[in-house]
Amino acid sequence: MLTPKNLEAIAQQLHNALPQGLKNVGNDLDEKFKQILQAQLARLDVVTREEFDVQSQVLLRTREKLNELEKRLDELTKENQD
Repeated sequence: MLTPKNLEAIAQQLHNALPQGLKNVGNDLDEKFKQILQAQLARLDVVTREEFDVQSQVLLRTREKLNELEKRLDELTKENQD
């Protein structure tokens, strides 16, 4: 997962890869890299791990309820057939 710390590390790697003359441009370049990376990541259709885990739990509870309802429906159908 990409966190602000990871973004800073990527921005720093990009900065370090620049020729020395461009490095002298200043700290603004690091900030611009971060802004560009954040803007591009915001365009991606991703969720945080926390959001994923929450939705997984919701899905699990929904599946359990569905199984219970199917079981009850089967029981009611059997009773009506008898």
